[in-house]
Amino acid sequence: MGDSGNWTAVPGVAERARSVLAAAWSCAVTAQGGREEFVGAHTVADDGRLFLRVPEDSALLTAAICAPRGEPSAVLEFADVAPVPVRDRVRARLWLAGWFVPEDGRLAFHATRVVLKEPSGAVAVALDEFAAAAPDPLAAAEAQLLTHLADAHPDAVERLTRLVRGESLHGAVRVQPLAVDRHGLTLRIERARAHGDVRLPFHAPADDVGQLTERIHVLLTQAAAAACPRALQRQRTDRDG
Repeated sequence: MGDSGNWTAVPGVAERARSVLAAAWSCAVTAQGGREEFVGAHTVADDGRLFLRVPEDSALLTAAICAPRGEPSAVLEFADVAPVPVRDRVRARLWLAGWFVPEDGRLAFHATRVVLKEPSGAVAVALDEFAAAAPDPLAAAEAQLLTHLADAHPDAVERLTRLVRGESLHGAVRVQPLAVDRHGLTLRIERARAHGDVRLPFHAPADDVGQLTERIHVLLTQAAAAACPRALQRQRTDRDG
């Protein structure tokens, strides 16, 4: 894979979309001019098909039964919210347009369009790629992992900033872990009136929590090594000054 300076892989857009869907606990559904919020009501099959359980008196169920089959009649929205308190906590939004079909006491959703919106912009995800993609293996555990890192190991987060270029840290007032996936860890660098994100790539993908722990330890080792030249430079500056 090469060293961490060369390994820069990031999740593909279809994988990212499936990860948002896998980690989301709630969704908003707009249909027939109405909007309903559902919490803990959706499940996702391996091929990306989505199923929603709704109350029997839900207007959405009535709309699904009455809507012409095959006509896009609903839009589902999922928000990807950073688990650690930071500015602009919504990291991405995922929209699925399509229609519902009653099936075995639940609603099966048939998507006709998938759009993922991130800070870099919105992009349509090809339906076949969305169906074939798998969510990031850390997606379901990401919230707990990042919260633990921020709350229990703030010293480790501080040490990781040694891997960030000095200009990116200029004016920083707080650094928090923003996201993690199998390919790397992203830090949110907050300044007085702005913020920026820096990605620290792993030297190889992490497919489970055990591998992630090892990847973080490698980054911390690299951070310790990066601190030595900086300390020597400060010593020379102090001496020459």
